[in-house]
Amino acid sequence: MKKAFYPKLALTGMIKNKKLYLPFILTCIGMVMMFYIMCTMANVEFLGRESASLTMIMELGTWVIAIFSVIFLFYTNAFLMRRRKKEFGLYNVLGMDKRNISRILFWETIGIAVFSIVIGMALGILFSKLVELCLANMMDYDIDYAFAVSAVAIKRTLIIFGAVFVLLFLNALRQIHAANPIALLHSENLGEKPPKANWVLGILGFGILAAAYYLAVSIDNPLDALTWFFVAVIMVIVATYLIFVAGSVLLCKILQKNKKYYYRADHFVSVSNMAYRMKRNGAGLASICILATMVLVMISSTSCLYFGREGSLRQRYPRDASVSVSFEYTGDMTEERISALRGCVEDAAEGRQTDVMDYRCFDISGMLAGGKINPNVDGYNSVDTLDGLIDVNVMYLSDYNRMMGTSHTLKDDEAIIYWNRSPYEYDTIQIADGPVIKVIPGEEDYSFDGNAIASVVDTVCIVVNDVDTVSVPLYEAAEEMNEKGGEYYIPEASWNYFFNLPDASDEEQDELCESVGNALSRYLMDADYDYVGYSYGCIAAERADFYGFYGGLFFLGIMLSIVFICATVLIIYYKQISEGYEDQARFEIMQKVGMTKKDIRHSINSQMLTVFALPIVFGAIHFAFSFPLIYKLLQLFAVTDIKLLVITAGITVFAFAVIYTVIYRVTSNAYYNIVSGAKE
Repeated sequence: MKKAFYPKLALTGMIKNKKLYLPFILTCIGMVMMFYIMCTMANVEFLGRESASLTMIMELGTWVIAIFSVIFLFYTNAFLMRRRKKEFGLYNVLGMDKRNISRILFWETIGIAVFSIVIGMALGILFSKLVELCLANMMDYDIDYAFAVSAVAIKRTLIIFGAVFVLLFLNALRQIHAANPIALLHSENLGEKPPKANWVLGILGFGILAAAYYLAVSIDNPLDALTWFFVAVIMVIVATYLIFVAGSVLLCKILQKNKKYYYRADHFVSVSNMAYRMKRNGAGLASICILATMVLVMISSTSCLYFGREGSLRQRYPRDASVSVSFEYTGDMTEERISALRGCVEDAAEGRQTDVMDYRCFDISGMLAGGKINPNVDGYNSVDTLDGLIDVNVMYLSDYNRMMGTSHTLKDDEAIIYWNRSPYEYDTIQIADGPVIKVIPGEEDYSFDGNAIASVVDTVCIVVNDVDTVSVPLYEAAEEMNEKGGEYYIPEASWNYFFNLPDASDEEQDELCESVGNALSRYLMDADYDYVGYSYGCIAAERADFYGFYGGLFFLGIMLSIVFICATVLIIYYKQISEGYEDQARFEIMQKVGMTKKDIRHSINSQMLTVFALPIVFGAIHFAFSFPLIYKLLQLFAVTDIKLLVITAGITVFAFAVIYTVIYRVTSNAYYNIVSGAKE
């Protein structure tokens, strides 16, 4: 037998089944290209130089694509094998043993692997610079236009996808060697017995889904949202598969019992076809629903971050520039020292500062229970035990009145209180064993504290007459606790000075902040008192990192969404093509007994609308219930503009619905062309 015999058979088989193989090969090329591009982006020089955290996120995105590629290519390869088994069974009956069939599969796999990897990497190399420029534009970075090929990306791509194709080949061998020739010949016509409606699985699915929905809408703390997000995602995925597999069976039975609906030309065939392969329908539709939900969540959240980045930056940094000096004790922050520090900063700022916020305070963290804050950290060393943890900011009434332009008066046992998220529930507040203070809710805008807005835990601001009355008992308790071997959150005293520079460009802001920092450093070195440390900065310096990080997240969201949308397209396409070939004989019989092509079109439309409306409807419902959880997670990134999130979510849902409709029309036409035997 000639050496070229098996490669020729493999090539002939792929050409004859080009409707199946061409989309699969294009998918392999696309996955290779996307993986190579993501590997390249994770290793670009400017990204590693500017943001280590974003590099880590890009690296994580690379592995997400790799894992998804393995799962998805196995999923789509199953459609190919189902279609080719009849052909392999015929070879077997005609005298070709399974070892010879294995050789055909080997050459098919080699051909697809080499072609896909070579073309995919070539396209990846070709488009990687363009994608890099897009990423740099999203992150507001300037890069050079030098073209380079990533050796790391090539090596990883060859290893990952080489292993994928080896596994695909071994899986194909397993299926061929486990089947007998008769089973192979009739594999294409093997349907499923219409299964009984499994009420237990259906009820279990709805129960899990209801629990996931409740979890999503009931969480108030962003830190809890971060903890429970992935749990809720897994619950939704499991529930969706249970509901679609069990619920689709129930749906068919309900439709079949409805005589007015079922016994119509455009519904009879479509419902019968759905019942014929209900398990595969349920699993496939559940996969489409999950992918649709993932796209909606990723694009809406990352686009909200990207387009709201300036607003988020202003939330995090309410003023253009800031200076902070830390002290060991609140008693060290005397009026004389603070006045001298203020004068040093104002002289260095050259009198250009406006909208000044200037106050002394101390910060402490602790667990809130019954209106009492316990700074003892013993037993609170993991995220799982942080329920009730809050940050406390205590400041002088005199500083508050000067900063806010108010004239409040307080008794020694009273305090004005602000809560950055939900209202404070108690009439009094007590820190450790300090004085019990009556609470007066604040009426002014609390937006002066950017750290509170960006904090993952709740923050309370307490304004009192004399900070020392609250801080001194804390210092004493901390010393006593530390002597006993325990651990206390130590109060951190600081003087903070924030101001705007309205007439300064970003470069001028950087220069002025640098001048302020240098002047402050010289002054503190010559000071005759101890201080813990100091810091300074400006929003212009933070803007590059802020924009870069959010731009990188938006880029990653787009890349992963493209992969998931392509997966959705291919799942629907293969579902239509494979089912079209299975239904071809049945529709041919129906045409012989009087069914017209118009009736076929109506039947297909009925089936398509019934089947493919479910994933997008359920996906939209999943997305709607996840909305509160998404908003809580975005608060971790200082995003509080819910209106922007609603707008981006609405645009995302509309755009995906349009794409989904196009997919539906194209694939339904492909199904029609197969079962009707001719184009309309």
